[in-house]
Amino acid sequence: MKIISISSRLSFIVSSITSMIFVGYFGYKGFMVYFVQKAMDDTFIGGSSSDITVTLWFAISGTMALSMFLFLQFIKLKDLKSQRTILKGVFIGWASICVALITFIPGYIYFIILTALTSIISLLSSITLKEKIIEELNKKETLSEKEIYLLQKLAGVKNPKK
Repeated sequence: MKIISISSRLSFIVSSITSMIFVGYFGYKGFMVYFVQKAMDDTFIGGSSSDITVTLWFAISGTMALSMFLFLQFIKLKDLKSQRTILKGVFIGWASICVALITFIPGYIYFIILTALTSIISLLSSITLKEKIIEELNKKETLSEKEIYLLQKLAGVKNPKK
């Protein structure tokens, strides 16, 4: 069964762009809350307000920025099994963010759609990688000369060439 073939590179790029969108949005919200807080401090209300909201918005923005850079670094991986393992984790992460958004903030429909699409792309990319790994295993039928030599050395066979 052949499903849509999506490369892992595309999946990591889409995840990075999605993270970049979240960084921009959460950074914007953090600055807005900060400026509103400063305006409230300067008015007749007075007193000091809590910095926890500002800190949380910037912390979420920073976390998404870190994940964006990690996705860009994952592009450099050559090992297909490692890429597949990471893509499974990326799928679980985006799917859980999507479910959390649906549960707690159903009004953010664009973010829900964005995270759902990103998780689907990660899932399809993981399935594509599974098929590539199976194809590579089917291609490789025999051991190379060096692998045979190393296995014989490991088994303790003396003078394997004779």
